[in-house]
Amino acid sequence: MNCKKNASSNPGEERQLFHPESEKVVEIGLERLRPFKNHPFKVKEDEAMAQLMESIERYGIMNPLIVMPTREGVYQIVSGHRRKYCAEKLGYTQVPVIIRYMKEEDSIISMVDSNLHRDKILFSEKAFAYYMKNEAMKRKTGKRRRTQEGQLESIKGTKTIQLIGKETGESPRQVLRYIRLTLLVPELLDMLDEGKISFNPAVELSFLSEVGQKWVLNGMDYAQATPSVAQAKRIKALSQEKKLTQQKINEILSEIKKSDMSRVIFKNSQMYKYFPRYYSAEQMKEEIIALLEKDYKRKERQRKKEEKKNV
Repeated sequence: MNCKKNASSNPGEERQLFHPESEKVVEIGLERLRPFKNHPFKVKEDEAMAQLMESIERYGIMNPLIVMPTREGVYQIVSGHRRKYCAEKLGYTQVPVIIRYMKEEDSIISMVDSNLHRDKILFSEKAFAYYMKNEAMKRKTGKRRRTQEGQLESIKGTKTIQLIGKETGESPRQVLRYIRLTLLVPELLDMLDEGKISFNPAVELSFLSEVGQKWVLNGMDYAQATPSVAQAKRIKALSQEKKLTQQKINEILSEIKKSDMSRVIFKNSQMYKYFPRYYSAEQMKEEIIALLEKDYKRKERQRKKEEKKNV
C-alpha cells in the first residue's frame, strides 16, 4: 500500500502497534480525527518532531494511527497525535488508520503505553500518564491485562501501582511520586518541566494545599530562590502541623544555602526601579549581564590604551 501523502513514517520511527494479519488499514480524512480526551502528552515542535516530519516526508506514514469510533461519528486518536500533526503540516488530507473498538479503560491504557516509549518525556506528561493509567487499571473488571505474547494474564490481588512499575522499570514508590505531581498547581508544574525546580522538592510541595503552593510561588519571587529538598520538607511539615504562613515560607526560602554562599541576590522590588514592571527575573538577569559585559569591554579598551601610553 502506497500511503505517501496519505500517511506513514520510517518503520523505525514508531512502535509497531497493530497486527497486519488480523487488522485492516483504512484511509480517513484528517477532519474526522479528534485528539484523545485529556491527552497528557504534548505535541510540540522539537527535535524529535522535526525528525519524524522528515521521515514522513520521505517515506510516508508507514505505521497507521490507532483510532476508536465515537458516538458523534468522528474518531478519537489513541496513538498517532504526532503523526497527524506532521500530516497536517505536510498537506495530507487523509492518513492510514486502524479502527479499533475498545472500552474506555482499554483505550486509556493503550494511549499511555504507546507514548511512554518516547526518548524525552516531561515530568508533567509522565505524571498524568501514570495517573490516567492507574485509574483505568483500577476500574477494569477482574484486573486483567494482555501480555506481549498475547496471553491473558490474571493480575488479581496485585496493586496497579506495582504493575505500572513492573512495566515501566520504575519502583512502585517512584510511580506514586510521579502521580503526586498531578496535585501541583500549573505554575509549579511548569517550573518543574522547565527545570526551574527539581523533582524531589516538587514532590514534597505536592502535599501542600493550593493556597500553600501559591504561598511558595510568592516566596520564591520574594527570595529569588527555589526550595531545596530540605526546605521543601520543612515547608511540608509546617503545613501538616497547620503552622504554615506566607512569612515562614519567605523566611525559609531567604536562607542562604551552602551551594549559594557566593550567590548575589536582588529582590524584584529593588530591580523594578530600573526595569519595566513587565520584565521577568530572567529578562532582568540577561540585561544586567549584557550591561556588565559591555562595561567590562569598555574598561579593557581603556586599560590597553593606558598601557600603550606608558610604553
